[in-house]
Amino acid sequence: MGNNGNHGRPGGNPGQGNTPNRPGTGTNPGSGKPSNPGDAIVGGDSNLASCSYVKSDYQPPAGGVVTAAYQPPTTSGDVVHAAVFRPAVVRWQAAQPGQGPGAWYVWKCTTEGVADGLYRPPVWIADGGQPGAALLPSPAELAQMARKQLRLPSPTIAANPAGEQLVNLPTWMWLSGGWGPVSATASVPGVSVTAVATPTSVDWVMGDGSTVTCTDAGTPYKAGNDPKAPSPDCGHVYRRSSAGQPGQAYPVTATVHWTVTWSGAGQGGTFPDMTTTSDAAFRVAESQALNNGGG
Repeated sequence: MGNNGNHGRPGGNPGQGNTPNRPGTGTNPGSGKPSNPGDAIVGGDSNLASCSYVKSDYQPPAGGVVTAAYQPPTTSGDVVHAAVFRPAVVRWQAAQPGQGPGAWYVWKCTTEGVADGLYRPPVWIADGGQPGAALLPSPAELAQMARKQLRLPSPTIAANPAGEQLVNLPTWMWLSGGWGPVSATASVPGVSVTAVATPTSVDWVMGDGSTVTCTDAGTPYKAGNDPKAPSPDCGHVYRRSSAGQPGQAYPVTATVHWTVTWSGAGQGGTFPDMTTTSDAAFRVAESQALNNGGG
């Protein structure tokens, strides 16, 4: 049955995109953590990775040779034998120190989550010396580390009407969070590379079989706007109610597409696009007054 025209269109509130009628369960790919109303960065400047060789007490094995091999597990009936390491022909030759005083240095990163982000074997550096260019990561390798440091926020879904949507009445959708460029930097002594992720579009899956693609975050609805006016850039009109849907609501997802570029040390390039997604549930009700042309 209709709602006798009791549904109005209050002014949209960007902070009300996830009401009890539209629970948000967005996640940020790569973190696997719920993120509405947005992800939080912990651990300080976690979008900056700084790595260098540091002096260590590492000592190469006797003779400078380590022997190891992997023997895969075997299965006999219902018994599985554990994998073991045994001496074999495969050998790793440790670097040898040069002439004069010096020390062994190991590769260390100061940022949480990127320890040994670019594994490099220990190196011998003479006192007062510096690691040569051949020992340091290339700009492209640093760009890979910077990309891994990107912390993309999940989109925060907002819509108007803020409670139930109405059949044949324009729905305005927008993102109240999770839209805007994000950058991260990786550096070694003398070289820094920055990766920048820029949002380019949002795909809205409306739950009624429709998909809407918007090229920006959308325009928030403001109190006093014409309730029958469509969104200027990101909207949808439901033609049937959600009464027959599970939970009596349409499942809605918003997926943001990000382009990722990097630059540094006079070089640059692009990475494959990244995406972030959030979910909501839109209840859509019949409106007898509106369907009959009433105010």
